[in-house]
Amino acid sequence: MSVLVVQNTARGGPGRVGDWLSAAGLGLRVLRPYAGEALPSALGGRPLVVLGGGFLPDDDARAPWLAATRRLVGQALADGTPMLGICLGGQMLAQVAGGTVRAAHGEPEYGSTTIRLRPEAADDPLLSGLGETVPAIERHIDAITRLPAGAVWLAFSDGCPYQAFRVGNRAWGVQFHPEAEARNIAAWDRDRLAAQGVDRDRLHARAVADEKAATAAWSVFTERFAKVCRT
Repeated sequence: MSVLVVQNTARGGPGRVGDWLSAAGLGLRVLRPYAGEALPSALGGRPLVVLGGGFLPDDDARAPWLAATRRLVGQALADGTPMLGICLGGQMLAQVAGGTVRAAHGEPEYGSTTIRLRPEAADDPLLSGLGETVPAIERHIDAITRLPAGAVWLAFSDGCPYQAFRVGNRAWGVQFHPEAEARNIAAWDRDRLAAQGVDRDRLHARAVADEKAATAAWSVFTERFAKVCRT
């Protein structure tokens, strides 16, 4: 079985989530529509992963492939096909399912952040048993402001309420980046972060300190998603 992965920016690849899916026995078909690669009109039964990017889910003027991506997300929801949306992908899942997303809303989040699991996560197929808090890397200024009706709210952070949620039984959205490692932060633009009042060295140091716990949690999370994909 192969997973269809939509990559929205040159640097925004599947990272270690892709490695963990491969280790779990799933093939990856990574499509890069920002580079001109066409998205399929149908999933054909393949699970879907939509990665992050510096766009709103309906920012078609700057990223015209997002319309086709939204159609794939809608198809996954309609067919019950497993889906994981990360950052932009999570926002897109929320919006397609009937929630709302706002630009530059709330407190921007950068670097390793404490994700707090809600009681609803206790019996979630991906998040159960991971602990009350888990660190994950963040990089966003846009945010989900309302979850879709019927969605299960699974996690929050101090700065952003909707960090993880599930739509139906087989579609998950997360605001954070389980695929990102501490070394990714070392490549972030120092000056751009400084303009936001953020020190890159401090971000990197905290992510290094949190790496072991983050890897332990998000590898299990991804392996469980792979199991859902195979059933």
